[in-house]
Amino acid sequence: MRLTKADVTVAVQTGLARTLDSVPVAAARRATGGPVVVDGQTLDPHLAMVLKFEERFRPSPAGRTVEQQRQAIRESSRIAGGRPVPIGPVRDLTVDGAAGPLRARLYSPLPSGTRRPLLVFFHGGGWVVGDLDTHDQPCRLLARYADVHVLSIDYRLAPEHPFPAAAEDAVAAFAWAVAHAAELGADASRVAVAGDSAGGNLAAVVAQVTRDTGVRQPVAQLLLYPGADGSVSRPSKSLFAEGFFLTRKQMDWYWDTYRGDAPSTDPRLSPLLNPDLSGLAPAVLTTAAFDPLRDEGEAYADALRAAGSTVVLRRAPGLVHGYFSMTGISRASFAESLAVVGAFAALLDTAS
Repeated sequence: MRLTKADVTVAVQTGLARTLDSVPVAAARRATGGPVVVDGQTLDPHLAMVLKFEERFRPSPAGRTVEQQRQAIRESSRIAGGRPVPIGPVRDLTVDGAAGPLRARLYSPLPSGTRRPLLVFFHGGGWVVGDLDTHDQPCRLLARYADVHVLSIDYRLAPEHPFPAAAEDAVAAFAWAVAHAAELGADASRVAVAGDSAGGNLAAVVAQVTRDTGVRQPVAQLLLYPGADGSVSRPSKSLFAEGFFLTRKQMDWYWDTYRGDAPSTDPRLSPLLNPDLSGLAPAVLTTAAFDPLRDEGEAYADALRAAGSTVVLRRAPGLVHGYFSMTGISRASFAESLAVVGAFAALLDTAS
């Protein structure tokens, strides 16, 4: 197979990132000018080195088209994810969206002799970038270590399809999954929902909308550093506005591109603002210590608890937004991701 220039670039940058992640801690801290401490928390020293490397070599999004940004995310995900985690069969299929068929990908766990739950997964990327390929490794991690079938959904993206397209696709795709879980080889009585970042927002929306519309609700939620409230700016958005992978400028552009003219207070955009958060599925919700979205994610966890839901909240110490996709270049991210998956697996095995 002939390697492309992009293949070579990915291979070189992957090797360098892994090398940075393996240097002694003292050397890592010297290379970054000492510990990075913000808001009383210390950034993982190896991740700090990787971020410096990433900042230096990542092309500026300024002046690039949406498609060029999508391609850049595909390449960076190949670097950050690492070698594909071995699991059972993987196959592409289509599911029903709100306005027509959507691409999807089914990840099966290793054979166990028993029917396992189905987890419907929505990828991140600010509702603008991201696809089935950019989040291949996170889905593999979930299939392998949570021992579940994972159905990843390629919902419609902005700016071609602004709000509420993604939210409506998420609800429709989840309803399809509930109806077809047994055909997919899963336990039809246990269909859960998950997503990271913008996908975490969509997963939260699915849990709320299904409660109110008669579609069978998910038995559990896995919300990975979700966007929960775009109507206000909490302290973490300023504290981590630059230098920690996801920037404030990127967030604002994603939000404006997706939201269009809709009010930021619409619960399908800002699920934290739903006036009724009662009766929702139990959740594992994770934030990252150095994530601009940290405070709104934790506020959503507090609101769910106050409304009576079971919530396991984990703040990933020393890590940044997107760490669940960085397991190939960051040992700390891999370890925390496994802990989150383990907590969700335990929650799921008690759900019905």
